[in-house]
Amino acid sequence: MDQAGIIRDLLSWLEGHLDQPLSLDNVAAKAGYSKWHLQRMFKEVTGHAIGAYIRARRLSKAAVALRLTSRPILDIALQYRFDSQQTFTRAFKKQFIQTPALYRRSEEWDSTGIRPPIRLEKWSMPQPEFIKLPALRLVGMTQSYSCTLEQISTFRSELRIQFWRHYLGEAKTIPPVLYGLNDSRPSQEKDDEQEILYTTAIEPQDVPENVHNGQPIELAGGDYAQFIYDGPSDGLQNFILSLYGTCLPTLKLTRRQGHDIERFYPQEKAPDAPEPHSIRCEYLIPVRR
Repeated sequence: MDQAGIIRDLLSWLEGHLDQPLSLDNVAAKAGYSKWHLQRMFKEVTGHAIGAYIRARRLSKAAVALRLTSRPILDIALQYRFDSQQTFTRAFKKQFIQTPALYRRSEEWDSTGIRPPIRLEKWSMPQPEFIKLPALRLVGMTQSYSCTLEQISTFRSELRIQFWRHYLGEAKTIPPVLYGLNDSRPSQEKDDEQEILYTTAIEPQDVPENVHNGQPIELAGGDYAQFIYDGPSDGLQNFILSLYGTCLPTLKLTRRQGHDIERFYPQEKAPDAPEPHSIRCEYLIPVRR
């Protein structure tokens, strides 16, 4: 295997073990090289020092936990291998220009400071179109569930389908445009979980005659970064995670308050049709420009 292949495998392994001990000796043993050779090879392939990269990724993971859960700051610090809250706060402030407490309390989410994972494989970063969305009036139904950060991908993919089938179960035809509204907040019951609120919604003129579930929904207008997903239906959630983990920080965007908006244009018109293998989704994130 060439050096790039070795480092690619190592990067994947590191990403799944950021909350484990990752001394240079441990990482070198995993890679099967001396730590001196590994450091040199990592720098040649990625352009980054391995120790600094690990710390930056740990702090980025900690930043997400601060925003999406109510776990105590000390618990988050210890999970990502900082020996004290003071050490964690110093490192966090250096990378994010504010303390963990201020970062958590901020109404908006500035992505500056989040270190995206290094990608060595061919990957084209989704590019946004910046649009100003007018105020929208929709009709929909909000449902919620709680999950850990590690469960986000699988839970959202499965429940998105269930929620739509529940909402449109009595409809004879599927409306031409479907809106999914995403919002999240720290769970009030478990401090290591987040509560996800997902609203299935359609435009008032598209409400089928025999669908009576739904409440009026008013979405304020504003600036959005619109990304296009066109691919396998089971790949949408990983696409969304890449937007937050790579695209927003690379573009130095600040997420303002409001819902993430999914817009689907279904090809199938029957509610009981099999789940499509491929979907197109416009994913809009409220941003401050």
